[in-house]
Amino acid sequence: MIFTLTFSSEESDNFRLVFDADSDATFLDLHHAILAAVNYPDDQMTSFFMCNDRWEKEQEVTLVEMGSNFEYDNMVMESTRLSELLEEKGQRLIYIFDPMFERCFFGRLTDIKAGSMTGVKTVKKQGKAPKQLQTEDAFEAANGKQGADLGLDEDFYGDSRYDEGDIDMEGFQDLSFEDGSMF
Repeated sequence: MIFTLTFSSEESDNFRLVFDADSDATFLDLHHAILAAVNYPDDQMTSFFMCNDRWEKEQEVTLVEMGSNFEYDNMVMESTRLSELLEEKGQRLIYIFDPMFERCFFGRLTDIKAGSMTGVKTVKKQGKAPKQLQTEDAFEAANGKQGADLGLDEDFYGDSRYDEGDIDMEGFQDLSFEDGSMF
């Protein structure tokens, strides 16, 4: 089978990537095709997430072996074939290309055709891809927020009005950190 996958970005209105992929290709093959299409270096801990109809993350496919999630199996791009997770037209997935700020491309399985091919091929590239990495200053500027405008109480961290009497010590009296038993 040949899958057609279409990716877009909410950061660029007219940006679109379309790939044809053999159903036996791996998520690593798709990862490399995306990076090549947008000229991003392969130096980030990217991930794919299968999503439900509301774009909520479900199964993750990581670039390298990670700790296991209780709800989903740990899947790695190199050993996970597209056909293991993609089954029906319209399925959604996201590709996180900037893990620090969780910026991503939104993808859909837009077509399934009979046939075979090798790997993943870029079919169409439209518009300009967003920058791969974003600095914190650029992130705040893009979201119209500057430092104190984030709505946080400026005394939230290191509040000078801390009073030890505010803590209910019940349940803490049996804890001892001196014998190293906590760690």
